[in-house]
Amino acid sequence: MEFSLTPEQRAVQDAVGEICREYTDEYWLRRDREGGFPEQFYQEFAAGGWLGICIPEAFGGSGLGIAEAAVMMRTIAESGAGMSGASCLHINIFGLNPVVVYGSDEQRLRMLPPVVQGRTKACFAVTEPNTGLNTTQLKTRAVRRGDRYVVDGQKVWISTAQVADKILLLARTTPIEEAKSPTHGLSLFYTDLDRSRIRVSEIEKMGRKAVDSNELFIEGLEIPMEDRIGEEGRGFEYILDGMNPERILIAAEAVGLGHAALRRATGYAKERVVFNRQIGKNQAIQHPLAENWMELEAAWLMVCRAAWEYDSGQPCGASANAAKYLAGEAAFKACQQAVMTHGGFGYAREYHVERYLRESLIPRIAPVSPQLVLCFIAEKVLGLPKSY
Repeated sequence: MEFSLTPEQRAVQDAVGEICREYTDEYWLRRDREGGFPEQFYQEFAAGGWLGICIPEAFGGSGLGIAEAAVMMRTIAESGAGMSGASCLHINIFGLNPVVVYGSDEQRLRMLPPVVQGRTKACFAVTEPNTGLNTTQLKTRAVRRGDRYVVDGQKVWISTAQVADKILLLARTTPIEEAKSPTHGLSLFYTDLDRSRIRVSEIEKMGRKAVDSNELFIEGLEIPMEDRIGEEGRGFEYILDGMNPERILIAAEAVGLGHAALRRATGYAKERVVFNRQIGKNQAIQHPLAENWMELEAAWLMVCRAAWEYDSGQPCGASANAAKYLAGEAAFKACQQAVMTHGGFGYAREYHVERYLRESLIPRIAPVSPQLVLCFIAEKVLGLPKSY
């Protein structure tokens, strides 16, 4: 049992950290104020081959594992880029895994290299306004008409749709009442984001302004047969190959964000003098920060376990969900404590920790709520009856 990074993982950490050092806290503060996709940051990662870290070498990627990707995403968030820096790359790391696993050779050669090279941006469209996490109840329909499908419906909380060229879309091809099970009859497509048929409406939100979130209104979108991934009706099964990696990676990002906040809080506690002494001498300041460090490190160990299980081909659902839960909670607590440690200055944008606190809500809420993780562990791990 090893607890240190491998030489390859350390090389990833060092190389990614070097890129991130070019993008200061002031850069991310501007992105938070002004919005606008961090294109230069994105293209620098594309030029270094990092967008394809988990994509096989045969299709232009590096062929590394989710463990290496987790190191990369933690490093990005921990640099001060937070969720803004991590989210602009996020979909490229896990989102096209269903194409890698279930796509044909022709599809993989056609679809993957443009994403790896940064020539194409993709968005991931599953969630809908009235179904939330109940994916089997999706209302978006894809109706087969000859050699193509025609899609109508809505999607919500779709990141990067303002800048995306492609969309990975889950839609129902068999009405649920005709499907042999609720999870059957959903199909997965990777196709052009045709803005003449998809209206993209940005959602104003409290944080991560640099990476857009959107509602999509789809009307008469035509998708050629060759853009369907795998068999018709098995899309729900296919997206599971992206869901567990997504949980692992967002957990890694949360750990990085929490450590960024902790670094600022401890630095401030060493420098701030009140009543003729550093506030860091006070146990009321020390103890919560020490607790934050322990919780973040414990969450990181679960991230590493989940990534190892996934890369080893073992079931990782419990670990991936546990990692997401623990990291999301630990990051939120660390970011909140960083604001409180700064006192009134923690509320000021120039100290950055209020930005971290706003962004820390993302890995708490998405891609699955803390409550549903608890339900999953209770049912699947502890064997308790299903509660929902």
